[in-house]
Amino acid sequence: MDYLNLGRSGLRVSRACLGTMNFGTGHGLAAGDEAEAGRVIDAFIEAGGNIIDTADLYHRGETEEIVGRAVRGRREQVILATKGAMPVGTEGRGLSRRHLTRALDASLRRLGTDYIDLYQCHQWDPATPIEETMATLDGFVRAGKVRYIGCSNFSATQIVEAQWAAARVGGTPFVSLQPQYSLVQRVIEAEILPACERHGMGTIVYGTLGGGVLTGRYRHGETPDPDSRMGRLLGHSMPGANRWAESLLNDRNLDIAGELVKVAAGLDAAPSEVALAWVARRPGVTTVLLGPRTAEQLRQNLAAFDLDLPQEALARLDEISAFDPGPMDGSFFHLTPRR
Repeated sequence: MDYLNLGRSGLRVSRACLGTMNFGTGHGLAAGDEAEAGRVIDAFIEAGGNIIDTADLYHRGETEEIVGRAVRGRREQVILATKGAMPVGTEGRGLSRRHLTRALDASLRRLGTDYIDLYQCHQWDPATPIEETMATLDGFVRAGKVRYIGCSNFSATQIVEAQWAAARVGGTPFVSLQPQYSLVQRVIEAEILPACERHGMGTIVYGTLGGGVLTGRYRHGETPDPDSRMGRLLGHSMPGANRWAESLLNDRNLDIAGELVKVAAGLDAAPSEVALAWVARRPGVTTVLLGPRTAEQLRQNLAAFDLDLPQEALARLDEISAFDPGPMDGSFFHLTPRR
């Protein structure tokens, strides 16, 4: 496993980051199957991975509790990253001093630790002055509760505002951004990655398999298997689930996935391995967030970091995924680039 500094900081992270959104009742793992989550974390650490990303939002705090129990006794071996801003249970939301202070203390309790290595703002809060947010986060660092701070789903403008605000209040700047990035979602290349480079921020990229589209499971004219991720979303009662699945299964994305399958076949590799290997080699990417449900899926994902992509394969992947950036940012809520 290779390691890089996260942005302009001394924090060295593995090129693979373990995402934990699948750890919790009813999401990917069998209900209550904490043992499999533990096996995934064990396999990740054994493979040399050191950064584990979670959030208070995931399963209303259950995911943080699972992660905390899994790393108990080896806390110093891992970099724990979590996020705050979203509502958990009946709590409020946002990046105010009041909410973030309560959110951080709750995450510390659930994770069973007295400090967070990387505490991230889950999304921008237009209702709170960014100076208040950055001063609050700096207070966490000075109190020893947080080592480094970052953000997730910020636009380029929001990144700049936050870093300027940190300088104005004499506080700690962000060292990382967590944006969406894949062969079907390259919009961060236009403005967000340059903003990160200019302001000393590394990236923890997520959504690298395009919601599962880049696994090669979905094809034009075929109804997704009801047991697949897209099949479950299309049949889900959650507001917006159908629209999200349909936006991912658009003609452009399926065309890219079809070409990816051909490139992967020529390399005798799985499409998901090639998609992950492409992202890992992109300029500006520090670490790639993986979201396995099982230890076997994790091993398949990690194989991508040893996959050699020939120049012709890289050129073909760049060509098939070329995009018109348009007036968009790389947030979670912008799922497909404009055509």
